[in-house]
Amino acid sequence: MQRRKVQPRRRQSKLMTLFMLVIVIIVMAVCGARALSLHEKSQELAVTENQLQAELDTANQTTVDLQEKEKYMHTKKYIEDEAKNKLGLVKPDEIVIKPKEKED
Repeated sequence: MQRRKVQPRRRQSKLMTLFMLVIVIIVMAVCGARALSLHEKSQELAVTENQLQAELDTANQTTVDLQEKEKYMHTKKYIEDEAKNKLGLVKPDEIVIKPKEKED
């Protein structure tokens, strides 16, 4: 019986295992770096989302305020207030008291 040379196959197997191990380590390092990058991006987007939500809340409040002002502008009270303030008009049964002008 002849003996086979086992040594070259073992050496090739060890080299292949080492090569695969290096490839796995490189892939893991790349995935880890990418995960960190995505985590940072996620935090930045969360901050941006909070800012945009605050702006949206402000815009919604402004919309509500403007709708209330529009309703008020369609009332008789608004028309009377504007006539008094801008035109100086008064109702017939009202008495207007004006302060005396100071003489210099």
